[in-house]
Amino acid sequence: MIRLKSMGDIVFTLPSVHAVRETLPEARISFLVSKEYAPLLEGFPQVATVIELNRERFRGLHPIKMVLETIAVLRRIQQQRPDLTIDLQGYGETAWLTWASGAAERWGTVYRPGRSWAYTQAVPRNAGVHPAEDYLLLLRGHGMASTTVHNQFNLPKQFQDLALKFFSENGLSFDRPTLFVQPFTSAAEKNWPLDRYLEVAKRWKNRKWQVLFGGGPSDRPGLEPVRQVGFPVAAGVPLLVSAGLAQASALVLGADTGLVHLAVAMGKRVVMIMRSPFSGSTHPFQHPGWAICPPNKDPLASITSQAVDQCCVQACAQLGICA
Repeated sequence: MIRLKSMGDIVFTLPSVHAVRETLPEARISFLVSKEYAPLLEGFPQVATVIELNRERFRGLHPIKMVLETIAVLRRIQQQRPDLTIDLQGYGETAWLTWASGAAERWGTVYRPGRSWAYTQAVPRNAGVHPAEDYLLLLRGHGMASTTVHNQFNLPKQFQDLALKFFSENGLSFDRPTLFVQPFTSAAEKNWPLDRYLEVAKRWKNRKWQVLFGGGPSDRPGLEPVRQVGFPVAAGVPLLVSAGLAQASALVLGADTGLVHLAVAMGKRVVMIMRSPFSGSTHPFQHPGWAICPPNKDPLASITSQAVDQCCVQACAQLGICA
């Protein structure tokens, strides 16, 4: 199975990995992924082998590094001797890797018809459904119809323990509910204003909740205003430690970004602030009602902190937690 990037889209392959395992219980499943996202696959127990592609070796356009990395990846793929390769990305490079895998059967979800040559079976990308459902449609179209859709990420215990250690080291109590906030995404247009997140955070602090902000290493400068007003910040901790922090929290609030989708796959209740509620959007999988969107395609900034706060209160009521 192939999905190189990005974090949320890799999480969206979980139901398909479950479906392959259910349909082919004796199969050995390998997964090709970009090196920076390989830790995610630790929560995919159905995957036996993770093959990493180091995309850094392609960014400098150094021909020798590019050729050596390509040869190394192909060798690792072909060592698995795949009978079936499933491309869940459908880009030019993944189409080529699918063809080069040597598998007799090669399935793919494709964005452009010109890439269909790489596959024995190709299905056009269906932009009208959630990406996770689109991946499942590819499998169902070829006889892999699982009886139940499973969107379950199994966080290894070592990362749960590291998250609890972070709680202790940062003065967070296990006896009080925690709101985990993931405000930033990799795309500026998907970011709700940080000052609005802070308004929500202050309301929940007044309700005697703990509030913890998360993010990646590059988010540290942007989260400095959060640190300055006294909220703990977990930006830069390892990816699966961040997942553990979300799992240990009572409620997760954030944008349409990978960690929030990962929280959904861990069974957490989330409130996702996103641009569009329309078909094909990447709302919380199987839970479109957990997203708050601006009406009438208005700008994301038109959503008020009061509206987001109310969504969080309603989420807590559904969980039976006092807000």
